[in-house]
Amino acid sequence: MRVDLTAKPYNLSAEDIKWVEQTIAGMTEEEKIGQLFINMGAERTEEYLTGVLNTYHIGGVRYNPGKADEVYEQNKILQENSKIPMLIAANTEMGGNGAATDGTYIGNEIKVAATNDPKYAYELGRVSGVEAVAIGCNWSFAPIVDLLRNWRNPIISTRTWGEDVDQTIELSLEYMRGIQESGIAPAAKHFPGDGIDERDQHLSAAPNHYSTEEWDETFGRVYGSLFEAGLPSIMAGHIALPSYVRKFNPDATLQEANMPATLSKEILTDLLREQMGFNGVVVTDASHMVAMTSVMKRKDMLPQAIAAGSDLFLFFNDPDEDFQWMLEGYKNGVITEERLTEALTRILGMKAMLGLHKKAKTEILPAKEEAMAKIGLPENLAIAEEVADKAITLVKNNENIFPISPETKKRVLLVDVAGTKGGFGAMIGNNEKPSAKMKEILEAEGFEVSIWESAEERISGLPLEERQKELRNVYAQKRPIADLTDNYDLIINLAVVNPNTDQRIQWPASKGTPDIPFYVHEVPTIFVSLQAPFHLADVPQVQTYINAYDAKEITMKALVEKFLGRSEFVGVSPVDAFCGFEDTKF
Repeated sequence: MRVDLTAKPYNLSAEDIKWVEQTIAGMTEEEKIGQLFINMGAERTEEYLTGVLNTYHIGGVRYNPGKADEVYEQNKILQENSKIPMLIAANTEMGGNGAATDGTYIGNEIKVAATNDPKYAYELGRVSGVEAVAIGCNWSFAPIVDLLRNWRNPIISTRTWGEDVDQTIELSLEYMRGIQESGIAPAAKHFPGDGIDERDQHLSAAPNHYSTEEWDETFGRVYGSLFEAGLPSIMAGHIALPSYVRKFNPDATLQEANMPATLSKEILTDLLREQMGFNGVVVTDASHMVAMTSVMKRKDMLPQAIAAGSDLFLFFNDPDEDFQWMLEGYKNGVITEERLTEALTRILGMKAMLGLHKKAKTEILPAKEEAMAKIGLPENLAIAEEVADKAITLVKNNENIFPISPETKKRVLLVDVAGTKGGFGAMIGNNEKPSAKMKEILEAEGFEVSIWESAEERISGLPLEERQKELRNVYAQKRPIADLTDNYDLIINLAVVNPNTDQRIQWPASKGTPDIPFYVHEVPTIFVSLQAPFHLADVPQVQTYINAYDAKEITMKALVEKFLGRSEFVGVSPVDAFCGFEDTKF
């Protein structure tokens, strides 16, 4: 397939195209194969970085998170030592913090959408671009344009603009406008579209089961609008679209119809390239995900991704193995000469679109002092505060409990609510609970605040011989309702459940304790979700339910302002927070 570099998204001049063609003509086979890989670096040392460049000739990187000065130095080494300028990507889904850990967090996409103001989608893109380009990034794996149509979906619960097609188009275009002002190329994801299945591509297959007609009216409209606006790249997800495979190949086997898009010619070539006319770059989603790795042997999977229509392959497993297998796939004809040239033309075309070929290697990054001055600017932090204030959504308000005050609700019990515990976060001690910050804020306003200690926490602190005795008595340790009604005027549940792991609240075994809000008709109760927006499915009985979308300090402060009546709840839910159930509404 011929690539038209004079057309959008490239819009290259004859001189630019000459650079692309001459660069490809001057590359060895190994250099051509290396350009297909986006590496995840294991270190930031000059020795490691130059070693990867010289050995594998990579086309770009999407690096591990780090502080701005560390990332700057890494990217400087990469650009100054690479024969061909590098694509350097960041996940700026929520702000400049996706490029550097000390960058500015604005908000996840659903939080930004809940402000009901497209200017904040633009600001999310603008701030991301300013901070990312300062430290040497030129490519962003954002915006996320998936449609959240299944509340059980564990991947895009907060990483989405919501469920509405028109809103998704509007906010995605605004994000693109904002980030492209800084010269960053956005990559919308995850084609052909997540949010329909309830499984996780990291762990299993998770197809998009829409019919061709349903897809055309939803994801097709979203991507078509972005292509029309000149979107330069997309990330293909490990997401099957059986309906369209069968349209192009009526004889497809069950396995062929459910091939993830990253390995499917019908999806990436027949649908994306030929039917939709997308001319930009396609990068695969991360190649360690089970929805991709479980389909075939890795040695076959690598060249098949390129043969199907992916231009760039995201992440080595073992670089020696992967490089050799991709090279073998080219030599044995799985990747044809035409397909390789097409991929390289698009890759180098995007690098030329970004103007990387026109700069001296030492001038691709700005001066370091200038760069560091753009990280965490006060005016960008102010945007994050505005988003926090405008996004908080009062989903259910059957009690009309607000405003509260120390005069009417002085004695407050805070109850932390969690999802699955453990994992790497627990291993590194990442267990800070939102109740501690909420207690501090409320006490400063004159409330008397207690934090509930769960039976699990209390028992885990006992000597081993006492734990077994206490555990046997868990179900017997009930208390009079008067213990709640006599001691508390208000109970606030604060739920922090990672929406990218299990989505659901994990209740303790000691049912009947304040961990679970059974007491909504005994003591006035406020339930706040500080991450996933779908907890009403697990607590349909609560009468006052709020989605705050994250547990940042700026969000907690904005939340208390609304509790006290100093600020109105103005957030508008971009999803059905009632989860399609009737009992969540009364």
